[in-house]
Amino acid sequence: MSGVLPEGRSIRMGLIGLGSMGRHHARVIREVDGMDLVAVADPHGDRHGVAGDLEVLGDVASLIAAGIDAAMVAVPTYLHEEVALALAAAGVHTMVEKPIAASAAAGARVAEAFTEAGLVGAVGYVERCNPALLEMRRRIAAGELGEVFQITTSRQGPFPGRIADVGVVKDLATHDIDLTSWIAGSPYAVVSGQVTHRSGREHEDMVVATGRLANGVIVAHTVNWLSPMKIRQTVATGEKGAFIANTLSGDLTFVANGDVRSEWARSTAFRGVSEGDSVRYAIARREPLRVEQENFRDALLGRPSETVSMPEGVHTLRVVEAILASAATGETVHL
Repeated sequence: MSGVLPEGRSIRMGLIGLGSMGRHHARVIREVDGMDLVAVADPHGDRHGVAGDLEVLGDVASLIAAGIDAAMVAVPTYLHEEVALALAAAGVHTMVEKPIAASAAAGARVAEAFTEAGLVGAVGYVERCNPALLEMRRRIAAGELGEVFQITTSRQGPFPGRIADVGVVKDLATHDIDLTSWIAGSPYAVVSGQVTHRSGREHEDMVVATGRLANGVIVAHTVNWLSPMKIRQTVATGEKGAFIANTLSGDLTFVANGDVRSEWARSTAFRGVSEGDSVRYAIARREPLRVEQENFRDALLGRPSETVSMPEGVHTLRVVEAILASAATGETVHL
């Protein structure tokens, strides 16, 4: 597979948005072999002091004028469409922080622009690079869980001061929707949701969503900004047991279905399961954000890569909007 950029020279990277995520992208891009951070932009300046020797440019036009090959977009969500479309028009390969845009319609316009221009377009869903989830997905694909019945996620914790323009569904639940569809290898078919507003903000701060994927796997997501405990857990349950991923620690545990036979004759009428052996796997732990940028680099060079495509990002936003619509109407939404 040939790359869109030649091997043998560093990719000239630009970064727009130097806030809470952009500062980490600046560090990681500088650490990745084959990438060279040559330009940064943020109209609000460099409040985290990550530009180093680079001039802090004021807008996307200035970033493009610096002669970049590819860009990382880490501006607030409501600016994703405007910035990404400018980069597509200029022929700049781009990865946009999640979600791809503020709405599914806007995301579709962005995805179409990159497809029509023949450019690499990706969305930054960093949880796909979490070592526990990568290992879970690999083992499920290898058949170690058998048929998958259910995937549940819990993403709870205190309110993040960095977020002002979206609610908990677009900021946090979008991670769970993306990773669930990715792990199961299937899009969403049906969703319903309940949200609440408890912190006095315009946007929702709690959601419970349930649904079914196109392949029959049932799903449930509990997400909020109002818990004193920080929880990041994904559980996949199937015919051979359950995988439990703690994405805070990067740990993956497998609890097998037991094979203990009861002598009580009547119990044979119930074909249930019992708890079997439990194994916590020793897995390599690499920084997910670095893996994400390496995936983007590899896509640019035509190497095998696990980037999240822009159409996948649009599907996730359609599910997000369906959950919010369900919460508003009280009706289940079929996608």
